[in-house]
Amino acid sequence: MTSRIWLLLPLAAAACQQAPKADKAAVSEPQAVMTPSDGHTLRLDTAACTLIWIGTKPTGEHKGSFQFQGGEIFVNDSTVTGGNFTINITSLRNLDLHAQPDMKRQLEDELKGGNFFDAGQYPTAKFEVTEVTPYHPAATDNSVLLKDATHMIRGNLTMKNATKNITFPAKIVMENGKVRAAANFNIDRTQWGMTYRADKSLQDKLINSVVNIQFELITR
Repeated sequence: MTSRIWLLLPLAAAACQQAPKADKAAVSEPQAVMTPSDGHTLRLDTAACTLIWIGTKPTGEHKGSFQFQGGEIFVNDSTVTGGNFTINITSLRNLDLHAQPDMKRQLEDELKGGNFFDAGQYPTAKFEVTEVTPYHPAATDNSVLLKDATHMIRGNLTMKNATKNITFPAKIVMENGKVRAAANFNIDRTQWGMTYRADKSLQDKLINSVVNIQFELITR
């Protein structure tokens, strides 16, 4: 009986260790990017922006970050109409293995390598907004998990040599001429060709294909 329990543990862990609970980004083919002709442009304050990722596996999870390399948000009066952002893939850092520097470096090198982001060949990723629409949920609408979401964002996300259009809820606030936007959603890395160890038959060697993304953007 005991041996049977140990054999089942990897399967139980795989079933339990999932990506953090968040809205699932809808993925479709790339859409046309339109630069608004009216309004003005606000530059990102890249030092104040954050981008956090969480990846999971049967035995636990890892948390890390990227840095924004640059970007801009288009505004007409008090309405956000578009934007584009560049992410520095070479800035990838792990945030939970500081007490184990060798493992931290090994994980960062693996994620930057050819099985994942291939940062040597593709040092940046890019997100280009294709549509921004207000989000006004009904009192009984529980379809969006992000608290106080105000908009639905659609945009082309390019990673490695693949571009997909993704849709996710965001909270956008404009105060004192600055824009602050935040989102928390899950995406499937295999949509961008990162299929390494995504096969669920690998059981305890599995790396979940669903990755959690959390970001906060602030303009200058």
